[in-house]
Amino acid sequence: MNDTQKAIEIIKQGGIVIFPTDTAFGIGCRMDSEKAVKRLFKIRKRPKAMATPVLFDTIERVKEFVSPVDSDVFQLMKDYWPGALTIVLPCQTSIVPSLVRGGGESLGVRIPDHETVRQLIKGANIPILGPSANFHGEKTPYKLEGLDKRLIKLVDFVLEGKTKGRHLTSTVVDVSNYPWQIVRQGNVMLNL
Repeated sequence: MNDTQKAIEIIKQGGIVIFPTDTAFGIGCRMDSEKAVKRLFKIRKRPKAMATPVLFDTIERVKEFVSPVDSDVFQLMKDYWPGALTIVLPCQTSIVPSLVRGGGESLGVRIPDHETVRQLIKGANIPILGPSANFHGEKTPYKLEGLDKRLIKLVDFVLEGKTKGRHLTSTVVDVSNYPWQIVRQGNVMLNL
């Protein structure tokens, strides 16, 4: 079993894995395991009212978890995915755990431009949480050496690899209301 397969098995079983993405190193677990999600929030010391981004492997899969997507949003997805754009959309609250969406009605979704992460998601057959692999409010790690050793001790596995070296997080755009709003400027420059 190679390291990617090992990471997939750990995610499937509700474990927590650190992995490289196109932007930074992420820390994730399966989206549908309340126990794993709670553990991830506790490890990262993330406020419970703060939603966390979720990583997907296909647009079709995203559509299962969000409210119907209009043509403008679908075009945004096609133009920038896979890539460093997180899109905040109204979601299916009946299937997206409250903690994942910070108790709100929307969800930040992204398809990373990194084959390894998409393999994890496809292999686990469920979207995975994808915040950066750091304690809340601390420095974002863009290289394996940048990971906090205290954080590494708290997770089940670290999948080694490289980010795309852009040293920027994803851009976050909220399209749940008009006009759309850029919540965080990152790797992708949008003209709204």
